[in-house]
Amino acid sequence: MLTKVLPLAAEGEEVNPLLPHTAEIIFGFVFLVLLAIAFAKVVVPKFEKAYADRTAAIEGGMNEAKQAQAEAKAALEKYNAQLAEARQEAAKIREDAREQGAQIIAEMREQANAEAERIVTHARTQIDAERAQAVASLRSEVGHMATTLAGRIVGESLEDEARQRRTVERFLSELEASESARQAVGTDG
Repeated sequence: MLTKVLPLAAEGEEVNPLLPHTAEIIFGFVFLVLLAIAFAKVVVPKFEKAYADRTAAIEGGMNEAKQAQAEAKAALEKYNAQLAEARQEAAKIREDAREQGAQIIAEMREQANAEAERIVTHARTQIDAERAQAVASLRSEVGHMATTLAGRIVGESLEDEARQRRTVERFLSELEASESARQAVGTDG
């Protein structure tokens, strides 16, 4: 059967089993061209569309990534600005607190000094009043003792109040004068 479809090689020629027949080459070439045309019309556009979609997706992803990166950078700058502002505000608050603390300390010292001065003044006034009372009491007692002693020495009663007062005053004046002289000599020497 093959002999009828395919012309036989010349009688003396030897048939090469590796070489295809001419009809097979033509049929194969036509089939290859038809396959290439069908491939170019159907498959290549689908590949190109898939490639374009993939490229668009990648570029879109890159654009989204750039946009996200820009937003992140803006957010970071905003955060850094807020952080710097918060640090400045905290520093201002600390400085205000220091100033208020110093002011409160100064006011407390001033109040303490005023209170101490008031207490010292009150104490001096009280000491002066007690000293005056003690001096008056001592003068009275010393005067009474002096008049009693003088009355015993003189032998007459010095009950007259005016005379008693003059005698006591003179005695105390002499006593104070001798005390002042003694202190003046003690500080000079």
